[in-house]
Amino acid sequence: MPTFSFQQVDVFSSQPMRGNPLAVVVGADQLTDAEMQAFANWTNLSETTFLLKPTVPEAHYRVRIFTPIQELPFAGHPTLGSAHVWLSQAENPPEGEVVQECGAGLVRIRRDGQRLAFAAPPLRRSGAVEEALVEKIAAGLGVARTTIEDANWIDNGPDWIGVLLPSRAYVLAVRPDFSILAGTRVGIAGRFSPEADGDEALFEVRAFSNRGTEDPVTGSLNAGLAQWLIGSGIAPESYVAAQGTVLGRAGRVHVDKVGGDIWVGGEVATCISGTVTL
Repeated sequence: MPTFSFQQVDVFSSQPMRGNPLAVVVGADQLTDAEMQAFANWTNLSETTFLLKPTVPEAHYRVRIFTPIQELPFAGHPTLGSAHVWLSQAENPPEGEVVQECGAGLVRIRRDGQRLAFAAPPLRRSGAVEEALVEKIAAGLGVARTTIEDANWIDNGPDWIGVLLPSRAYVLAVRPDFSILAGTRVGIAGRFSPEADGDEALFEVRAFSNRGTEDPVTGSLNAGLAQWLIGSGIAPESYVAAQGTVLGRAGRVHVDKVGGDIWVGGEVATCISGTVTL
């Protein structure tokens, strides 16, 4: 059985084991779809990625992203974690941006000191969420419908729905009923109160997957939230979002709008490095 270079990294935290873990298999071109899916199921992480040779000259590498049950065209923390691993393996890494090829197309990644950041991909679906679905989400979050200040489709590969709650306290108090939310990806956000919460971040974010779990720190959700919240004037063009608090994590997602691009970034730390036999 072939052996591959392997790393497990922690994304969106300067403190190891306080962000979102990602498994990365390097040089996985000979693996079949079924083998990739089986390994992702075995790791049981929110995502596992496989680095392959690009199929277009504009890209430096290609990545395939798998949850334990399906392949995703794009996801945020796998993008940054995969770029971190690719850069650690590259013989001649580029001076400027890194270009990743994935199911959603080409994604640009830049380095900013210790942080990596990706350019948020275009939303596949945006706009208001139908009222019946908002009412279902309110029930699934265990909040009154009137508590939801706004809801928007922010689908950038994963079909996220963004929900704005009145404050960070409301976000932290949510106890989701996944039997009601089943099949729906919901991300919630609420603003920090400087007096009660400090000024380390502007928003608290939580992500509830369509498979009945809470994700520790979520790049694709934060990218979609940024496009929505900045575009609607709710958020400034530069801010920090906190995520993972309820799960004992300390995720920090840095958002910056530069020109026409929204960059979503964070730090990445390698926790495990070695080989895997598949």
